[in-house]
Amino acid sequence: MSDTSTTAPDPEPFRVPDGDLDDLASTLAKTMAEVRQHGVILDRLGSEPAPASVELPPPDSAPSALADFAQEDAPASVFILALGAEAYAIEIAALSDWVNYLFLPVYGREISTSRPWCEQWHEHPEAVARLHALWLAWQQLTDAEAGLSGPSMWHRDHLDQTLVHLRAPDGPFAACTTSPTRPNHRVLATPAPQSEVAA
Repeated sequence: MSDTSTTAPDPEPFRVPDGDLDDLASTLAKTMAEVRQHGVILDRLGSEPAPASVELPPPDSAPSALADFAQEDAPASVFILALGAEAYAIEIAALSDWVNYLFLPVYGREISTSRPWCEQWHEHPEAVARLHALWLAWQQLTDAEAGLSGPSMWHRDHLDQTLVHLRAPDGPFAACTTSPTRPNHRVLATPAPQSEVAA
């Protein structure tokens, strides 16, 4: 007895042009690498206690000098010093993770009087501003959409310049002791703002 039932023909296989396969494979590989990297960071955050030496400033002490200049109908700024107290606390916590788990282990280098660093960097407004800008650029230029030269541009245009300013002998950490046996932390004084302009 023969089978007389009719079956639908198999659908045509979907064919992607060979030139597009390389782009798709590259994009998939980058996405998978980012997912793995995020997984590693999440594992570290879940398994390691927060370092005792890093205490985030309370939300009500967040710098707000720039926030005073913001207009209600103006778009929100991504600059950390312009954020309100709650947004600042969230952003500084995320920045601290990036600084502690990626930036310092890779780019920290040896601390000396000619290249100072302060463990309490989050209490130096200039350091916070520069590291935050560096982190924002890192997010943009390591994204797959930045292209293959994005990381190189980040190193050349952002990292190198930030390190020169942050770790300069007269930079924001100049008053902080570099010896681990004699830690000293001091925020340098800045000029007082003028409250009134003379007429």
